[in-house]
Amino acid sequence: MASMNSTAAPSFATLAPDLVLAALDSVGLYSDGRLLALNSYENRVYQIGMEQGPPLVAKFYRPARWTDAAILEEHAFVHELVEREIPVVPALLLSDQTLHRFGGFRFAVFARHGGRAPELEDRATLEWMGRFIGRIHAVGALQPFRERPTLDIAGFGEQPRDYLLAHGFIPDELDAAYRSVVAQALDGVRHCFERAGAVSVLRLHGDCHCGNVLWTDAGPHFVDFDDSRMGPAVQDLWMLLSGERADMVRQLSDLLAGYEDFFDFDPRELHLIEALRTLRLIHYSAWLALRWDDPAFPVAFPWFNTQRYWQDRILELREQIALMDEAPLWSA
Repeated sequence: MASMNSTAAPSFATLAPDLVLAALDSVGLYSDGRLLALNSYENRVYQIGMEQGPPLVAKFYRPARWTDAAILEEHAFVHELVEREIPVVPALLLSDQTLHRFGGFRFAVFARHGGRAPELEDRATLEWMGRFIGRIHAVGALQPFRERPTLDIAGFGEQPRDYLLAHGFIPDELDAAYRSVVAQALDGVRHCFERAGAVSVLRLHGDCHCGNVLWTDAGPHFVDFDDSRMGPAVQDLWMLLSGERADMVRQLSDLLAGYEDFFDFDPRELHLIEALRTLRLIHYSAWLALRWDDPAFPVAFPWFNTQRYWQDRILELREQIALMDEAPLWSA
């Protein structure tokens, strides 16, 4: 998920291969000319072959999304985790800096880490994942972010809704239905937060789904802390749950079996799972809308902003309204 800030110059359209390679040269890293664009839309990420040593990964940050201070705060958090031997991928320190500038862009360089998606149907894998998320959260709770935001209803629900409605993305014939259902959905989110009460927030990965976990025989590596922010611990757990309710209860039980070896889980946060899922769905539509001027987005998401797309979103939010009225999941 992305912040609601809009894009700004320079455009990624100007980020040509020669500029990418010259940026690496500027920090003393000399490429052999091999460059592979990796799957990323919010930023631009490249695997780059080097004249000496293994390939590296360079991330060019979307202009105007984060301040320098917010990016550096993320880098510092990941380095805290590295110091405690938690398997994450930090930005490399080059000339005493992790954040660099070239050609109007900000970028960071990372070691390349291979791996496969974790097998989340395996109970031992889920427990292993839970242990490492618990360790991340134990560090995340030591101090707050000061430059990065908190995951809340305003930033992930109300502001995205307002952007969609103000910029004419909803078809006229579906506008009334969408306004009604998103209002009901946000009411449901508020009620879930009220039921949970005053839960603690801590520094999170923020986007902890299986695409951001690389699995090897040595276990998981957590990558891409770009969405790291303050929020309730369950935000880093619920995206690993899938299937029917009974499946999710078992998966949650396995995750928490490992998690609570290192960090206590507040069961009141179970009230937030469907609320957080609802916020993510609203936010995702607004993220696509905000990035629609980026040429990569219409190519990658041709189904966005069609009549069918908004019909499906209305149905999806109606389903979430019902789910938020159900009793929360309880681990077995």
